[in-house]
Amino acid sequence: MLDHETIRSFIKVAETGSFSQAASSLHKTPAAISYRIKSLEEHIGTLLFMRTTRTVKLTLAGEHLLEQCREWISWVEAMPNELQQINAGVERQINIVVNNLLYRPEAAAKFLTGLHQRFPFTQFQLSRQVYMGVWDTLLYDDFHLAIGVTGSESLSNNISLHPLGEISWVFVIAPDHPLAQHRTDLPISEDRLRHYPAINIDDTSHTLTRRIAWLLPGQKEIKVPDISAKLECHLSGLGIGFLPQNLCQQWLDSGHLISRKVAHARQPSQLSLAWKSASVGKVIREIVAQFQRNDVGIRGFLEYVDRRAGLS
Repeated sequence: MLDHETIRSFIKVAETGSFSQAASSLHKTPAAISYRIKSLEEHIGTLLFMRTTRTVKLTLAGEHLLEQCREWISWVEAMPNELQQINAGVERQINIVVNNLLYRPEAAAKFLTGLHQRFPFTQFQLSRQVYMGVWDTLLYDDFHLAIGVTGSESLSNNISLHPLGEISWVFVIAPDHPLAQHRTDLPISEDRLRHYPAINIDDTSHTLTRRIAWLLPGQKEIKVPDISAKLECHLSGLGIGFLPQNLCQQWLDSGHLISRKVAHARQPSQLSLAWKSASVGKVIREIVAQFQRNDVGIRGFLEYVDRRAGLS
């Protein structure tokens, strides 16, 4: 009973609240529309509309059917183009994970806007993960591409890599922190450092071994959810630790943060673009090409990468 004409009639009556207005809009007689809706109700065995002499209102069942019918109509109208895209090698669903170090809301929005305009019938999902959680999500969840896996070597023969560059780290503290009095030319000893809490972001990996960015034996650790919260904790003088050079440079220049040498500095982090080789379609190839060409649409993700691979 739920043929295309019945669905169109049902939606129009629900939207107008009138059999006569629905009939006029669909170029049918009110009797024809009324008969079609009554036949549908008899077939499914429940009322879809509450009728009075002046109004026609949806029942709860009618509201549910309206939602489903709208989805069906949308699906039917989009299906021809969607099928053409599938035959052309365009993936129906693309899941992307981004390293917390590279994630910026405005960069994500610009990136997804460009992809949607190019591939309007592909569904996109974006996730943000920390440290080995990026690799974990790509390897063990249903994700196709990762922006910012750690390292320059793949953890699987089925994963291809394109190096993005390095993130350099600088040890920073607030200017009124007790360690700010330490000489700038000498490294601060670990004995002094461990008296103050380290601000860290928890690794989100569930399967792979989790990593700790920087923590001394016996030192208190304060965990925050993302790099923005970590920056704010350093600015407030809550704790100590390392931040990406490019991220905190403006705060160093303004004097809101200061840097000091430490006994064992954190080494630069190499980051790469990674994707599953077996599931490469047009969308994945386009994303990889954008990073290889250093397109404008992806540069927001690389703002804190200070030594980009292949670039001077």
